[in-house]
Amino acid sequence: MTIARVTDAPLSLDEHLRAVDDPHCGAVVSFVGQVRDHDPAVDGIVDAIEYSAHPDAERVLAGLVERFGGPDVKIAISHRVGRLGVGDYALVACVASAHRAEAFETSRALIEAVKTDLPVWKKQHDVAGGAHWVGL
Repeated sequence: MTIARVTDAPLSLDEHLRAVDDPHCGAVVSFVGQVRDHDPAVDGIVDAIEYSAHPDAERVLAGLVERFGGPDVKIAISHRVGRLGVGDYALVACVASAHRAEAFETSRALIEAVKTDLPVWKKQHDVAGGAHWVGL
């Protein structure tokens, strides 16, 4: 089962791992991007991030899955939108293939493409009440 989703619901690593489960795949690489309490662009401590997405973001994500996946490479990926606290999962991606090198390479390329191609923006909130937009 392929997952390519932009959602405001909490993300589950287990759900993504189940989605790429395949007896032909001996390697599964998972990536979890979670909200951290700091960022070089923010003075002070980050306490939340608010993600916004273009209406076409899910279609773009599906295109990335099609681009990097295939009959021998299974991908499940989701990006969350809305307000997330420190520790919340913002991105979950699992890539499965027969061999580890392909799984690692595909996972890295997929995540880098998400960072450059997915129309998602974040507004970081700090504990002092300030906010800073990233990715506009």
